[in-house]
Amino acid sequence: MINNNALAQARALTLPSRKAVLQREASVSHFWNNNRKLLEDAWTAWEIENKDNLLIPDETLLDPRLRQAINDAWENPEKENAVADLWEEIIPGVYTTQFFDLDRLAEFREYLEAVASSQIPARPPYGIQLNRYGFMLDSRSEGHLAVPNFQTFYNDIMNRYMRPIARLLLGTYGYDNQTFGFSIQYNPDKDKDLHPHTDASAATLNININLPDEEFTGSQVDFHDKTTGKTVQTVFEPGKAIIHRGSVPHATHPITSGQRNNLVVWLYGDCMQIPRGGANSYGNFGNSIPTVNTPETVTPRQRWSLPDGPKDTFAPF
Repeated sequence: MINNNALAQARALTLPSRKAVLQREASVSHFWNNNRKLLEDAWTAWEIENKDNLLIPDETLLDPRLRQAINDAWENPEKENAVADLWEEIIPGVYTTQFFDLDRLAEFREYLEAVASSQIPARPPYGIQLNRYGFMLDSRSEGHLAVPNFQTFYNDIMNRYMRPIARLLLGTYGYDNQTFGFSIQYNPDKDKDLHPHTDASAATLNININLPDEEFTGSQVDFHDKTTGKTVQTVFEPGKAIIHRGSVPHATHPITSGQRNNLVVWLYGDCMQIPRGGANSYGNFGNSIPTVNTPETVTPRQRWSLPDGPKDTFAPF
């Protein structure tokens, strides 16, 4: 049964002010925590109400070659090299590949448009301008995007795709039990760049969800190779993803025209533990511990497995 009462109540909520959000006032956290169950019920009701014309996001939205290689590796981890072959190395610890199927990406964007038009309150990342694609994605984040089918899709990306890929390319096995994610939109007149920083993650997957005809200028991303001292500049292309160790310094140039839309997801260990060399600029919640595992010390079967432990109950921000 659709809980229309929850849907109406959620839409009638008064959101905390932008000033309160940016100043991290306690009332903001109280708002999201006090209304968590109501918002979850509202998202469920919204999904049921729109079931006849709403996409059910799943892995068929992703690039067919990547999807096939991932599914083959889950069936037989010894085939994991086919997954690695799809990723191009930019610098050590940074790789890129086609992640979304360009023929299906418009459907996913239409889905996000519908979500953004739902009138159900959702929290954008702190410090990020309130815009259509500013959502917290992980269920442990306050005000997260609690649409049931979206949460299934998000967890499939984290569990079936990102975690084994990060273990294979970046050696993050043992520091990837916990997940985090958000979406962001870069605009010339608001959120236009990011200063040099590292992430509080063992691995970061940054996925561009622009459509092929949605052009933008600027917004190049610099990755700094600490071993050579060189900086490599790259531009996000539609549907492409970049995966990198959180410890790799990177920065985003100002966007000068158009918009860039991205999903950003992290993996890290229990209690925010990240491998040695993973110091970050977001605070003290990234605890550096012994060095990253190498492929030789972890078996393919271990890489293509799910963590045994439970998820914790907090998000980085």
